[in-house]
This record gives sequence, structure tokens and C-alpha cells, in this order.
Amino acid sequence: MAKTTRSKPITKVDHVCQFLIVLPKTDPLVWRRIQVPEGYTFWDLHVAIQDAMGWKDYHLHEFIVVDSKTSRVKRVGIPDDEIPDERPCLAGWKVPIAGYLTYGADPVRYRYDFGDDWEHVLEFEELLPAGAGDYPRCVGGAGACPPEDVGGTTGYAEFLRTIRDRRPQTTSRRFQKTQGGSVKSRSDGSVLHRSGDKPTAHLPALGC
Repeated sequence: MAKTTRSKPITKVDHVCQFLIVLPKTDPLVWRRIQVPEGYTFWDLHVAIQDAMGWKDYHLHEFIVVDSKTSRVKRVGIPDDEIPDERPCLAGWKVPIAGYLTYGADPVRYRYDFGDDWEHVLEFEELLPAGAGDYPRCVGGAGACPPEDVGGTTGYAEFLRTIRDRRPQTTSRRFQKTQGGSVKSRSDGSVLHRSGDKPTAHLPALGC
């Protein structure tokens, strides 16, 4: 699948939604806190999450949300025109996040790569007045993103064990990067952008 474009900075914003994103079953825990314009669609949010986490957007994704009016579970992502009834999915670029992500809403699941099945938990924290500068922003976080196609949580755990078993003098830099040593929690509100394999301290514009 083609990579999406990076998050497009938006300057004129009245309010922003703040979200906590957690990637369960990662050790050390991988998490991010982001702020996005309240007028975002789920597609916009998807791109911001990809940028903040450090994924490359090589695979399909979907949000699993609960409709507060009907209590029904809905999928939002990229519809499959060939089998629309087999796995119903709303087009993310047509669905505003404001209808599902607000105060009192249940946490949302964001699935990326249906093979490795990385399931993130996304929680709405608060609606804030926008500050000066561009959005979206990553305002906090820790832990480097797992490598693409590593085999999900099981494969990632094996990947980390392999690194730990190697001699420290030959693997210390890679181990530090994978363990999140180069992804420090920051709160400078830097604008998100498409980065390389993983966010690092050498990419200050990422903000996480």
C-alpha cells in the first residue's frame, strides 16, 4: 500500500482535541500524547497517529468505534469496494472525529497492519483552546515504535530477546534505539511530520 502523505500543518485552529495513544503489550510501554484540530476526520487522525508513533504506513488500518446513539460498533478506515458487505467500513476521510471522540466517549481501538495486528488504544482526554503555531502536535510520549513487519507483539518480544542476547559492544546503539532510549518524553509541542524508521532525538520537529 502506498504511504500516506505526512500530516499537513494547520495554523488557524480554535480548539484542539488531546488524545492519549497507548500500544499495549509493549515493554517498555510505547505511548504518545497528541493534539489535533477538532475538525479533523478519522483519515487526518490516522496520518497524525502514524507520524507520532513512527510507523511507515505500509499497511491497512481501521478505527473501531462505538456509536453513542445506537451503541453499535462501527469500523472506520478504507472501505473495500470488492466486498463491501463482508466487512462494512466507513470511509475515514468522510467521518469527522467529533462525532465519536469527545467527553464521556469510550476509548477507541486503532488497528494497524492486520497481519501483525498492532492494536492501539486511543483515549480522548480533553478539548483545549488552540495555542499559537501549527497543528497537529505531539506533546508527550515514550518508547520507540516497533519495526514494521516484525511479527506483532510475539515477534517484537523475540526481536528484543535476540538483541539482549547479543554482545553489548556490538548492539548497544541498536538496543538503545529499539528500547526507546532515543525517544524521550517531550512536551515542546513540536509539529508532527513524516520521519524515518523511528522518531529519534535527532528529529526535534517530531516532538516525541
